[in-house]
Amino acid sequence: MIHGFHTKNLRGDLLGGLTAAVVALPLALAFGNAALGPGGAIYGLYGAVVVGFIAALFGGTPAQVSGPTGPMSVTVAGVVASLASVGVSRDLGAGEILPLVMAAVVIGGLFQVLFGILKLGKYITLVPYSVVSGFMSGIGVIILALQLGPLLGISTRGGVIESLSTLTNNFEPNGAAIAVAVMTLAIVFLTPRRISQWIPSPLLALLIVTPLSMILFGDANLQARGLDPLPRIGTIPEGGLTFSMPNWNDHFPVILKAGLVLAVLGAIDSLLTSLVADNISQTRHDSDRELIGQGLGNSLAGLMTGLPGAGATMRTVINIKSGGSTPISGMVHSAVLLIVLVGAGPLAAEIPTALLAGILIKVGLDIIDWGFLLRAHKLSSKTAAVMYGVLLMTVFWDLIWAVLVGVFIANMLTIDSITQTQLEGMEADNPIETSNGSSIPNDPSLSQEEQALLDKCAGEVMLFRLKGPLSFGAAKGITERMMLVRNYKVLILDITDVPRLGVTATLAIEDMVQEAKNNSRKAYVASASENVRERLSRFGVEVIVQSRKEALEASIKDLEEMKKA
Repeated sequence: MIHGFHTKNLRGDLLGGLTAAVVALPLALAFGNAALGPGGAIYGLYGAVVVGFIAALFGGTPAQVSGPTGPMSVTVAGVVASLASVGVSRDLGAGEILPLVMAAVVIGGLFQVLFGILKLGKYITLVPYSVVSGFMSGIGVIILALQLGPLLGISTRGGVIESLSTLTNNFEPNGAAIAVAVMTLAIVFLTPRRISQWIPSPLLALLIVTPLSMILFGDANLQARGLDPLPRIGTIPEGGLTFSMPNWNDHFPVILKAGLVLAVLGAIDSLLTSLVADNISQTRHDSDRELIGQGLGNSLAGLMTGLPGAGATMRTVINIKSGGSTPISGMVHSAVLLIVLVGAGPLAAEIPTALLAGILIKVGLDIIDWGFLLRAHKLSSKTAAVMYGVLLMTVFWDLIWAVLVGVFIANMLTIDSITQTQLEGMEADNPIETSNGSSIPNDPSLSQEEQALLDKCAGEVMLFRLKGPLSFGAAKGITERMMLVRNYKVLILDITDVPRLGVTATLAIEDMVQEAKNNSRKAYVASASENVRERLSRFGVEVIVQSRKEALEASIKDLEEMKKA
């Protein structure tokens, strides 16, 4: 059964799907051109048709519209660069690069299906916001850097550094391309909202600038004036969608790694969009089912020479706001694009690449998380460092490693913060010596009776309080304070407010109790949680009492016995 499928909202789904298709058309062409270079625009449209239909049919987010996105197109461009580095021709006409790229797309889709089967969806969305923000901003910067060449009519290839290097070394701008780019940028940035809500500015630019470029900058016109021709998409392959077997044999290690990268980034991209869809539509998506749907869509797209895709945020939002609420809207979106694909091939061939670059400049600027980027340092220096670090690694190193390193560092910082909170009681509840030799706890949560009992101990009892779930991070703090046991005659380790103990923290508590015994000290563990008591007992910690009060009373008796002895 299709997730969320029903026909009660057929009119809204038809309108939402049609509107999403109008937005998707220029973006699909632009992403295809950005990912595969000259001649690649049509493969972006193939991907939008296949991924959009299959992901809607089998996915777990009813109103989501899928297709080529910024992160996925940047990743495919990286795959192309990796294959080029091992000697594969980038020329799509030569027929070498495309079957290898599509093999990576199919493998990426299969990985996504596997993620869904293994129910990894809930873990993928646990990426800290600082990492997501840095990664998405990095993708935006990459798009901007890679489109500078096409915007100026200069042919560039490869990643950010290689593309910018080519741009500076062969800086011979094409005047016609610059004119097309200026017109495109003016339309996508300056179109009034009352117009763009009826016809999206990227499509408006496509419909206005393409015919103008044919009139003003036709090849014959430019040749007569002795100017270079205006770079265009070029000949569109006839026949529309066709099955094509990818090349599984050559450069398999590169293809396998590329497929894994596509799978991970596609999963993150899709599930983040699913969360956006949930917030707008007041629904709840199925993460694992969404991964399976996206994976099936991408695998089939690779077999149909289509660019891989993911849940597309802007298209999904527009679909929902236009009335779409079920998978029918995503399927309608693909059907409309297929009709365009079959009937508009000759016209699409005349689209200038500078026009697509102008559209992608707007996309790149929109992807950058400006709100967080400009104020992260005011919120937290550590968070800002993670975010900027992920951004730089994304742009200049590797997409997947940027996410992995960012997640690792962010989680380590989170664990450190949680650990400090867990250990606050250790600092606050150590007794403070007063002039009369009594000890007064700093923790106001001690009852008057408990405080009176602690006063009777005259600074000879060390009271440690731990709070919250204790992970391995708290073990280090417990161990560091172990030597303090020697300064007191009785140790009370109060874990009444600890609902859960990790193995490492349990071992640290065991060592602390054993340290007290080794130094002829008494030790008590006060715990009210049954599961915590059971875990400590399994580790051989036997000096467990029901409450802090009981431990204090036992401590007074121990001190009296010590005095008598």
